[in-house]
Amino acid sequence: MATNAIPTAQEIQRRVEEADTTRQQLRAAAAQQVGELAAERAIHAGKLQELERRLGDVIAGSGEVMEIDELSRFTNIPPLELRAWLATSKPARTRRRTTTTGTQRDTSREGPSTGTTAAQANASLDTGDARRPTHGGP
Repeated sequence: MATNAIPTAQEIQRRVEEADTTRQQLRAAAAQQVGELAAERAIHAGKLQELERRLGDVIAGSGEVMEIDELSRFTNIPPLELRAWLATSKPARTRRRTTTTGTQRDTSREGPSTGTTAAQANASLDTGDARRPTHGGP
């Protein structure tokens, strides 16, 4: 039976360091490449976001002269995609209401009203809604 020569402690140390050096270089190169590509992706993502916002603005402006379905027919772009771009456009500025004190109040952050509208009140009167209070009459 042939025996292989067992390396010395120094030779084993050298082999381990050589393997570690190669692995460290590969790890560093991979990490650098991922970092560079991630930075490039961030740049392109920002550009794409800006393009989608601009598309949305143009689509919103075209709404005065044509519907989304018509624009879709002209461009062969699915209406769902056009609506998604429309949603990325800058929201229209809301008007501020003047309060009774004469100062302006910002209503853009207020949620929908939970009170009954005039139309709802009239509808309940017209349909004989059971929620309508009775005043002792038949």
